[in-house]
Amino acid sequence: MVTARYYPYLGGIETHVREIGKRIVALGHHVTVITTDTSRRLPEREIDDGINVKRVKAWPKNRDYYLSPQLYREITQTDCDIVHFQGWHTLVPLIGMLAAIRRGIPFVLTFHSGGHSSPLRNAIRGAQISILKPLAARANRLIGVSESEAERFSQEMGLNREQFVVVPPIGASLPAPSKPPVVDPHLIVSLGRLEHYKGHHRAIEAFPALLKRVPDARLQIIGFGPYESELRALVDRLKLNHAISIVSIPGSEQQRLYDLLRSAGLVILLSEYEAYPAAVLEALSAQRPVLVTDTSGLRELAQKGFCRSIALRANAEMIADAIVEELAKGHQPTAVTLPNWNECTDQLLEVYQTVLDWNSGLPIDTHIVS
Repeated sequence: MVTARYYPYLGGIETHVREIGKRIVALGHHVTVITTDTSRRLPEREIDDGINVKRVKAWPKNRDYYLSPQLYREITQTDCDIVHFQGWHTLVPLIGMLAAIRRGIPFVLTFHSGGHSSPLRNAIRGAQISILKPLAARANRLIGVSESEAERFSQEMGLNREQFVVVPPIGASLPAPSKPPVVDPHLIVSLGRLEHYKGHHRAIEAFPALLKRVPDARLQIIGFGPYESELRALVDRLKLNHAISIVSIPGSEQQRLYDLLRSAGLVILLSEYEAYPAAVLEALSAQRPVLVTDTSGLRELAQKGFCRSIALRANAEMIADAIVEELAKGHQPTAVTLPNWNECTDQLLEVYQTVLDWNSGLPIDTHIVS
């Protein structure tokens, strides 16, 4: 597998690659992760849970471009049956796919797309897709993390939808509650990284109208990120400090997060784009009602009846109305069973096996580079 970042860095892709990789190893295969290290502080070579990790230098140090000429050399010199590129938004898959094509190695690409708060990044997305398209067209399989992501890239790249398969990228299972959960019917939790596109500011802006109808309503925003100071300034400006708090819960305190989810009267995510809304799925698995925007992977969940959606451009009054209606229901949705890591692993191994059968007929258990 080839990925821009890997453990000990934390994030959705980093966790996915590590959890899948160690399970593939446990099934008797060989897995190598080739990744970059802009810090120059991590080991160039190490074994992590049976995964052979190779780190190459990348530039610049404080940006997420991950330009790495050494990555090209590593892939062209590797001895493997298949390469799995994880993520599309950096220079890593571009350099890596060029190397795989030159070396003649079958490869697959999982997009792992997400939103971005930078107007510049959003503006150049079309150029990125144009550059990526001829390389992605050479992939043996393209993997979407949801139906909406597969449809999006199929249409934007003009590629046959049959070239895509859908494999949810992460598994999850909520631990048992640390104590019997008590639902606070007026507690609203907004989950997600503190970025503009995640829509936390829209929940804040709706709160003055909400408090007129539900005076004891409270909002807890859970996350961390670069938009935190703007969100806090908005809370101050609207004089909502008594009703709204912003809290970061570290990865080492997952039990605390899950207990909070179980106590919420309503969980909301008013994001502009979510390819695979893992946080929403976790809230649903905790049997909490969820309100989302009608877009991307969030729309898929609403269409299946798992949660309620509102228009992406709903104004503050409309958002407040929807929150009031959901709180008044006091309902407990049917629990959603999340895919687990073993299921994700099995699905990816099936993809690898299909690709290898198409190309050479070699068995899957020789050597996989993920």
